[in-house]
Amino acid sequence: MSISKTELEERKAGKDLYSYQRGAINKIFKAFEESPDDYHLLYQLPTGGGKTVIFSEIVRQYLKHHKKKVLVMTHRIELCKQTSTMLTEFEVVNKVIDSKADLSDQGNYSCFVAMVETLNNRLNDDKLDISDIGLVIIDEAHYNSFTKLFKFFSQSFILGVTATPLSSSIELPMTDNYDELIVGESIESLIENGFLARAEMFTYNVGLTSLVVGANGDYTVKSSEDLYTDNDMLTKLLHAYEERSKGKKTLIFNNGINTSLHVYDTFRRAGYPVAHLDNTNTKKERAMILKWFKKTPDAVLTSVSILTTGFDEPTVESIILNRATKSLTLYYQMIGRGSRILKNKKTFSVIDLGNNFHRFGPWGDNLDWQRIFKSPNYYLDSILSDEDLESNFRYEMPDELRAEFSKSKEVYFDIQKTYVDSIRNGETSKVVLERSIEQHAKICVENSEDVYDALGLAKMLGDDIDFRIQRYTKCISKSTFNFVEWLKDDYRKKLNSYLRANFDAVFESIHGYPPED
Repeated sequence: MSISKTELEERKAGKDLYSYQRGAINKIFKAFEESPDDYHLLYQLPTGGGKTVIFSEIVRQYLKHHKKKVLVMTHRIELCKQTSTMLTEFEVVNKVIDSKADLSDQGNYSCFVAMVETLNNRLNDDKLDISDIGLVIIDEAHYNSFTKLFKFFSQSFILGVTATPLSSSIELPMTDNYDELIVGESIESLIENGFLARAEMFTYNVGLTSLVVGANGDYTVKSSEDLYTDNDMLTKLLHAYEERSKGKKTLIFNNGINTSLHVYDTFRRAGYPVAHLDNTNTKKERAMILKWFKKTPDAVLTSVSILTTGFDEPTVESIILNRATKSLTLYYQMIGRGSRILKNKKTFSVIDLGNNFHRFGPWGDNLDWQRIFKSPNYYLDSILSDEDLESNFRYEMPDELRAEFSKSKEVYFDIQKTYVDSIRNGETSKVVLERSIEQHAKICVENSEDVYDALGLAKMLGDDIDFRIQRYTKCISKSTFNFVEWLKDDYRKKLNSYLRANFDAVFESIHGYPPED
């Protein structure tokens, strides 16, 4: 592919492009020039980096200097319209091929924008002439729905763009469909240079071992709904919001419509301005909800997957991941919805209620995308299982509860270490819970004036007790539901009995004098 001096000069000028975007365009055109016409190139750039701007400028330059046409493919109708609008801003006259499009005037256009399923139907019906399409651009290229169309474009240069070059299917790695990956600017670099906001992560440990992995490699909606519609989880969500996001414009991601509706009810009852959005809403309803969300400063919007791509609302200040995922791509997409910058917005909050941070690391960690692209299975095999994740958990009291135990220097008790020590000393495993009860009793007494105060504090230790029992049952490899529930109940009874029988003695050992009558 030859290149003229005029074309080189034009590329340097660009159209309202940042330097890293111009650099990306030059790299992509260099690959055009050095590769065969049917080359498949993949370009990676984080959400918010301006992928649509980059490929719109590429389309503009390509059409100006080549006598072939361009096709841009997306996987959602909203992205179709957004892409068409951006191309128009770059003075690229384009035609959207949707289910209602009249193709009688297709000869008048050099650029088409189409949704993958609609395009597939049109091509199978032989309704669209693609004989002179030289460049095919695929937005959100990690989705596998596009690969079935590759057979129609065996003579075209294909450019896939994505924030995460990791296929949505383990069975269809991207390296099978693309010859090369160009890695764009990193999230950290974009943050440092003021193009993206920095994520402030807050994690809350959640037990995920009840979740079931489906055929697509991620957790099933049903098992997620069972976990995240539980009253304890809804209470944890509301507490996390009130602790970290209250008063901030917040976007909540769920895995399942029923979960999102439960979240809506929970926030509505608590008196917060909240709306629910899923793919069953009409276009009119969706437009109204998003308009409300945009203009309401402290709005909470609970949703189901629909806003993970193609949704740009820079005023979002907080993201809540009220779900777990095994998809690195989804993890990055969800958090990316809060990364758009504003004049007075340099950071945003992320509350993780699905152990995603522990699984994938911080958003913006410099991942080796080339290695992930070339060896996706190596990366996927290195991701921690739920059991491994939870074995590393350490229970942390919420700030409000910790304040009730302010006179205690340490409130944590290591069940696993105590179990290992007891076995090494030839003791039975039941001493682990006995010592745990003694430690719980000690922190209750330390912060009480009488036994009634101590018993009141003991009632507040429910989450900590449940955590210790779960850790203990893993140590002894016995965790049937009935046994675990019996242990939790028995622990509470023994803690109360211990306090009643030993309050005075423990109080005196701590303070050096008996409690006042």
